Amino acid sequence: MTKTTPGESATTVADVLIAELEAWGITLFFGIPGASSLPLVEAVRKNRGVRYIVVRHEETAALAASAYNKFTGKIAVCLTIAGPGATNLATGLYDAKEDRASVLSINGQVKMQYGGPGGIQEIDQDAFFRPITVFNNTIVDPAMAIKLLTRALRYAIVDRGVAQLSIPNDIQAAPLDPAHCERETCLPSVSVAPTDEAIRAVVEAIDGARRPVILAGFGAMNAAGAVLDLAEKLQAPVVTTLRAKGILPDANEWLAGVHGELGTPHALMLVLKSDLVIACGMSFSGHTNIPPGKKAVQIDIDPTQLGKHPLVAAAWGDCAVALPRIVEAVRPREDEAGRKWLADKKREWSDRLDREADPEAVPIRPPYIMKILSETLPEDALISIDVGDNQWWFGRNFRMKRQRFAMSGYLGTMAFGLPGAIAAKLAYPDKTVVCIVGDGGFSMVMADFITTVKYDLPIIVVVLNNRELAMIREEQREEGYPPYGIDLTNPDFAAYAEACGATGIRVTRPQELEGAVREAISMNAPVIIDIETDPKRFG
Repeated sequence: MTKTTPGESATTVADVLIAELEAWGITLFFGIPGASSLPLVEAVRKNRGVRYIVVRHEETAALAASAYNKFTGKIAVCLTIAGPGATNLATGLYDAKEDRASVLSINGQVKMQYGGPGGIQEIDQDAFFRPITVFNNTIVDPAMAIKLLTRALRYAIVDRGVAQLSIPNDIQAAPLDPAHCERETCLPSVSVAPTDEAIRAVVEAIDGARRPVILAGFGAMNAAGAVLDLAEKLQAPVVTTLRAKGILPDANEWLAGVHGELGTPHALMLVLKSDLVIACGMSFSGHTNIPPGKKAVQIDIDPTQLGKHPLVAAAWGDCAVALPRIVEAVRPREDEAGRKWLADKKREWSDRLDREADPEAVPIRPPYIMKILSETLPEDALISIDVGDNQWWFGRNFRMKRQRFAMSGYLGTMAFGLPGAIAAKLAYPDKTVVCIVGDGGFSMVMADFITTVKYDLPIIVVVLNNRELAMIREEQREEGYPPYGIDLTNPDFAAYAEACGATGIRVTRPQELEGAVREAISMNAPVIIDIETDPKRFG
């Protein structure tokens, strides 16, 4: 153990853990301090290389950590207390679990001498976190602290999920000499290369197809160039899942658009008429809605996703590694007629979106909102989307250039938008960051808008304010139920922004919208644009 002189404090377990995280380049912490985590919080305070973003609710902390990994591929940490702090993380950590986002959660725990039923804020955190995590443990021996931390990081990276460590308060404060600690090596990233045999099988299936279609998912986002190379060599259209929207600009000649309920009609037509789907980094979810009998080959880094849809061939590997090898090996082809057909259909779809964007309708229609945002947001903006009708309109009507966006995918949780924008701005402080959110999703976490003010995070929050849960209205209509339980009594969101010390802009007429968005971009400050809009979809 470290020897100390009078007036000096021993290096604690907490100090060593935070220093170890900094050494691995993990420097961003989200959470709320409390009694069971105070030594860890003090270690963060003393370490100038890390940053603690104190939020108003732990759900925001976990959603922000999940979004940080989606935007950057890097790990952020949730640092909270035992009991309610831990349980409040659950939704955000489940989002990370379902979307395979790497997150580390470090939770305080009551002192070991109080372990057992009856302690204040004491729950069985090992049991609570077990269904959510790829690694889950409690540090009860200071000598094991670094080994368990590095193991947690290794699992979070390799298994692409949530790792959790609970640390009793007295263990956090115990003295520890890091020189005597055993550690494991955690790799900064993991890539998988497919076998030559798998590549040959995929290439053979592609060469045997007459009308192949490339279907790109979120797992191919780091391989956009290779996806385009494959499309150009095969003269094959690219269809995407919703999460992969923006892998190529909407104007790219080979991009057919999103497949599924909110996708383009020509994307659906291309998949239906194809004789082979080349699935790149996508998992055949119900929302993407690929016909069950459709022939497919699949490239995915997650072997458990291979074969969910019956396959002709599969390659287990990272798309960024596998696709260039496939591009090199496949037979080139020409399809001038197919290229012209796609260009015509894209033009028809663009014209349709323009017609839907009524510049006179009051309340403002969502298609017009998406048109103005498409035209005014910078080409390299980062966009965080909430779940709800705002997401439906974004997926269908927003025309991507080089923007990137993140969302809650498989969990589909409301309240993702604002925490996602906070994470994006912390990761890329020089980029324009926009949160597109409905009034229902925003009001779930609106207390954390003041977090953007506290930490000087210039974020533009675009609230589609229709005073109801419009997505639920649509689901009730589809199921034959009357609207019920969906009406919202909202505050004045623009006035709320002002009360937080930020800027609020209320927009009630379409002629005001473009100027409001441009003003918000130019301010470089937290802004809420409260847009009075119509909850109806069409008709």
